[in-house]
Amino acid sequence: MQMAKTPIHDGTETSVELTHPDRVYWPGDEVSKQDLLDYYALAWRRMASFVVNRPLALLRCPDGIDGPRFFQKHAWKGINPHIQEIADPEDKDAAKLLKIGDFDGLAALVQSAALEIHPWGTTTDHWEKPDMIIMDLDPGEDVAWSEVVTAAKEIRERFATLGLTSFVKTSGGKGLHVVASVKPQATWPHVKDAAEAIAHAMSADSPETYLSVASKAKRAGHIFIDYLRNGRGNTAVAPYSTRARRGAAVSMPVSWEDLDGRIGPASFTVKNAASRLGQSSTDPWADFFKAASPLKL
Repeated sequence: MQMAKTPIHDGTETSVELTHPDRVYWPGDEVSKQDLLDYYALAWRRMASFVVNRPLALLRCPDGIDGPRFFQKHAWKGINPHIQEIADPEDKDAAKLLKIGDFDGLAALVQSAALEIHPWGTTTDHWEKPDMIIMDLDPGEDVAWSEVVTAAKEIRERFATLGLTSFVKTSGGKGLHVVASVKPQATWPHVKDAAEAIAHAMSADSPETYLSVASKAKRAGHIFIDYLRNGRGNTAVAPYSTRARRGAAVSMPVSWEDLDGRIGPASFTVKNAASRLGQSSTDPWADFFKAASPLKL
C-alpha cells in the first residue's frame, strides 16, 4: 500500500517518512533533519530542474557535520527506493549511478543525511550533451570578496562573447559559481575546452590575480578558476543545495545586481533563506533554461 503524501509547504508534499526528524545535522546552528526538509520544500519549485533526472554525487554525513562524511555515487545497503539507480550508457557494466525524479527523491536524500547534492551538468535525457557550463571561483584566504565579484563579472563578459547568458550563485563556501546556460548540443569535450580556454585566458591576462591550475603553493592572493567541473562525470554543488559546513550555508542563486549589494559568500543559510524563496520574491534564475544558446564551436 502506498503511503499517503504529507504536505510540507506551499503544496509540496512527500510520502517519505523521516526517522528521528529532530536529529541535528548542524549542531552549532541547531539545524535538524526536519529543518532541512522544510527548507527544501520551500526551495523545491526553483531547485527541481537542477537536480531531477541528473546523475548525482552526494556528500553524506549520517551523524551531522561533526561526524564521519563520505561522497557517495552509488547505492548503499538499505537505500530508499525513491533514490533511483541508473546505468551509465558509456559503462553499463559499472556500478549504477544515482538520480531522483521528484520531491520524494529529495526527501529521501534528506532522510539519508545527504547534506550536499552535486549533480552532473546534464540530464539523463541527453547524457553526452551538457546543458550548462560551470566556472567555480575559489579565492585564496587573503582575497577580498570584491575581487571575486570582479572575476565573476569578467567571466560573464567572456561568456557573452560566446553568445552565452550567464547566471551567478554563491557557492555556500568562499566563492561564486558563474553558470552559462547552453543548449544540449555540444559534447563534454567541447564544453570543457570552452571553459578551460576562458580560465587559461584570464590567468594569462592577469597572472597576479587568477590561477587556472590548482596549485596550493600559489593560491595565496589569487583566485583559482576551476573549469574542471565541466568534464564528463564531474560535478558541482547544486543551486539551493546546503553545504556540510558550519553555518548551514546554501548555494544560493542571486542576481548580478545582488553582487553590488551587501551579500557575501555565505550570506544565505537554511535559517534565513525563506525571505528569498517566498512566492512574492523574484527568482533570479527563472529563465535559466529559456536563455540557453548553442555553444559556438
